[in-house]
Amino acid sequence: MNWLKRWLSSEPETTPIPEVDWTPAEAGLDFLDRLDPAARERLRVMALTFLQRKEFAGAHGLEVSTAMRLSIALQACLPVLELGLDAYAGWIGIVVYPGDFVIPRSETDDIGVVHEYGEPALGAAMEGGPVLISWFEDRDDYEGANVVIHEFAHKLDMLSGEADGCPPLHGDMSIEEWDAAFGEAYEDFCDRLDAGEETDIDPYAGEAPAEFFAVLSEVFFVDPELLIDEYPAVYEQLRRFYRQDPALRARA
Repeated sequence: MNWLKRWLSSEPETTPIPEVDWTPAEAGLDFLDRLDPAARERLRVMALTFLQRKEFAGAHGLEVSTAMRLSIALQACLPVLELGLDAYAGWIGIVVYPGDFVIPRSETDDIGVVHEYGEPALGAAMEGGPVLISWFEDRDDYEGANVVIHEFAHKLDMLSGEADGCPPLHGDMSIEEWDAAFGEAYEDFCDRLDAGEETDIDPYAGEAPAEFFAVLSEVFFVDPELLIDEYPAVYEQLRRFYRQDPALRARA
């Protein structure tokens, strides 16, 4: 951690970390290879600034290593690479769990009876509060999900209040076009799930419009060609919102 402590006392214009120290942090993050060298360097610098602004805590005795912090920071910063870290202002905590965890939930039924239960989760984003992240050493344990991008997409969604699948849009974007693209795609996706289709996109996207936005944000960055094939209008809206074009970078 010595290099990190030294870095935290300064604001370098370029990353002071040797390439060998980035390697374990970026292991398994093949989607970052789509970035050109200049963008990759900007992402690394942003990740270090992110570490200055956020506080990490390990749950259940987990020691959050330097590689873990850097990995989470890189993934969290990718969606805001062209938006800026101010999109994550107003909260500081990131809690890392050793594997999945259980979130206590309660629901009131039609006759007023409150039912309390635990919901297994890989991550959670609290409005105005921390982000909870599961950490697995074997990325196969995530079953294809990118928990960090997913939860930080929720954080962007929450900039306009409770997560509803529509973050605050840029001035050159149309809410009508957004609603049309996402509404039609969400309805189609839910119909496919109801018909018993096994989809390449995580079925969890059908839970609610907010989850649809978060899951498709994952796909946008991790497997953009899949999103273009499935829902090109949604890809276009996300391209305009994130101000990035991962599929174009992949083709290049």
